Amino acid sequence: MPQTKILVEIGVRIKSIRKDKKLSQSDLANLCDFEKATMSRIESGQTNVTIFTLFKISNALNVHISELFKN
Repeated sequence: MPQTKILVEIGVRIKSIRKDKKLSQSDLANLCDFEKATMSRIESGQTNVTIFTLFKISNALNVHISELFKN
């Protein structure tokens, strides 16, 4: 699977969980200590995220990191 497709799928999953938690993109960015633009790029698959970044996001969303990889 191409890297771009993986990043987009992870971003879509993050966005879905965020919306389920009724958080705005700005809310999640603040919880992770990111800029809103950074969160936007992550959710749209436009940036390669590190495992540490995914860990911060999963903690902010109060889900296990593996949830970010489920379809």
